[in-house]
Amino acid sequence: MTAPNLKDFEQIPQNLPSYCLEAFQRRANHPVVGFKSGEAWHFLKGGEMVDRVRRYAAGLEAWGVRSGDRIAIISENRPEWSLVDLAILSLGAVNVPIYTTQAVDQIRYILENSGAKMLFISGEKLWKHSKEGVQTVENLRKVIFFDDAADRGTSSATLGELEETGREYLKEYPHFLEDKVAAISSDDLATIIYTSGTTGTPKGVMLSHDNFVSNIVSISKGLPILSHDRSLAVLPLSHIFERAVFYVLSANGVLVHYCSAFEQIGNYLKEVKPTIMTAVPRLFEQVHHKIVKKGMSAGGMKTRLFEWSLRVGQEYWSFKDSHDGVPASIRAKHLVADKLVFSKWRDGVGGALRFFVSGGAPLSKKLSYAFWAAGIPILQGYGMTEACIVCANRPEDNKVGSIGRPFDGIEMKIAEKDGEVLIRGRCVMQGYYNDPEATASAIDSEGFYHTGDIGYTDTDGHFYITDRIKDLFKLSNGKYVAPLQVESLLKQSPLVGQAVVVGSGRKQVGALIVPDWEALKDEMKAVGADVSRPREELAADPAFIKRVQKDAVALTAELSDYERVKRVALLPREFSIDKGEMTPTLKIKRSVVDEKYGPQIDEICG
Repeated sequence: MTAPNLKDFEQIPQNLPSYCLEAFQRRANHPVVGFKSGEAWHFLKGGEMVDRVRRYAAGLEAWGVRSGDRIAIISENRPEWSLVDLAILSLGAVNVPIYTTQAVDQIRYILENSGAKMLFISGEKLWKHSKEGVQTVENLRKVIFFDDAADRGTSSATLGELEETGREYLKEYPHFLEDKVAAISSDDLATIIYTSGTTGTPKGVMLSHDNFVSNIVSISKGLPILSHDRSLAVLPLSHIFERAVFYVLSANGVLVHYCSAFEQIGNYLKEVKPTIMTAVPRLFEQVHHKIVKKGMSAGGMKTRLFEWSLRVGQEYWSFKDSHDGVPASIRAKHLVADKLVFSKWRDGVGGALRFFVSGGAPLSKKLSYAFWAAGIPILQGYGMTEACIVCANRPEDNKVGSIGRPFDGIEMKIAEKDGEVLIRGRCVMQGYYNDPEATASAIDSEGFYHTGDIGYTDTDGHFYITDRIKDLFKLSNGKYVAPLQVESLLKQSPLVGQAVVVGSGRKQVGALIVPDWEALKDEMKAVGADVSRPREELAADPAFIKRVQKDAVALTAELSDYERVKRVALLPREFSIDKGEMTPTLKIKRSVVDEKYGPQIDEICG
């Protein structure tokens, strides 16, 4: 199957369920999604996907769901998420996804603000987490569980019950689905996704069917996606990135495997052997840290060979990236490093990967070089809830450190006034739900969406993001610091788990660091330190602080003097969503961190 071409857009279905269901029907007898149950992988064929969507949609219709109704989903990645999503959309209803990590008060707010009529939830674990927020929502008529739940309360049902209702409904209305889908306009609302903003109340982003369909077409033309590709869905489907990617891959006949938990990734990569995959920098950082830890602990000649290979890899790809041509001596060294070291990296991600697409945060050049040198291409891209997936590097046109060029039909430019990245195109949202003021502030009179990101372009038209406008802070000397770029450097250290660059209004930049405690304790134990003490004591130990600080100073040495991290404070526990320090998409709430850790920041920043 070939990817659709933009010039054929008028012949492409104008709504999302029609697009996906037709793609599944073309692969009626071929597996289109895979999921693991117990020790075995199971697969659903395209025809089975269509039939189940049909029954779920019919059941919802029988239970009173109509066009425009809001239906929410809280679930981990699993086939039921996508099946229910398409069933909701097939009725002309509106999917309201909720993160599994969302705080209870935010779950309540989203359900109330959106006016959700029903809620799908995966099982008992998530029900226990969310029921306090769900049970007080007056507009919610029914809760439907993917799995049986022991304590599910009244006004509830299971997915099996919904499907059986659908079977009965279809006996009387066999062509119901086709009629419903045909009635959906391209401008109809498909979803309301609530942003997990680092400040203020979540805003409901309204995305139409055309927003998604135009994105599917432009991405399919821009990236070499093949019908025999395999993918692993790691990022939550409640997030715009993975959800849009699922639609793109499904439309192109790619077999998608669901991964419901981060700790499963290592084994799933080896079992699925994906050829294309989306991920966030945190995944690459953790994989790289594990590789480095293992290589450095081998000892003797093996460790020296590993260190040599890392240096060769960085040198090899820096030449490749600059297009200066790789000297013959470096090419020869890289062949040796590839055979002895880098081939094992490829085996660790399944051995078949053609490329990763990374988004959500900056990815450092050093980390990118390491993976590219190992034959694991990472194409950095860019998108946001308000405009889906906007741009990405291409395998044949990649510039490490950039977010690439925009996909066809999407216009990007840099505002002359403040360097803000602006976007215009059919992928841009309809607006914020019930918030015309916020909508008018975000989308100007010319139709450009103001992203809030600062960036620039090079002479070849590649875009670069330097930071978020609201994340910039000013030191007492008047110098502005862009913390995201500094943090991406700090995360290159295998001793760093999380890092937040601080110093607003102070004399100098510092960093609050949550170490990778196991890695740090291993290293300190090797030099005779007592690592049996509680983390609170270790975090305050000058020797432990000095060791992490050494990496921070080295990694930021090439920055301007005022941007360099000179002192760090160690924290015993990770920043978390529960403590209000992070959003459900794992972005730091800087104002919360600044207030909560004020004394530590004063100490290291002066």
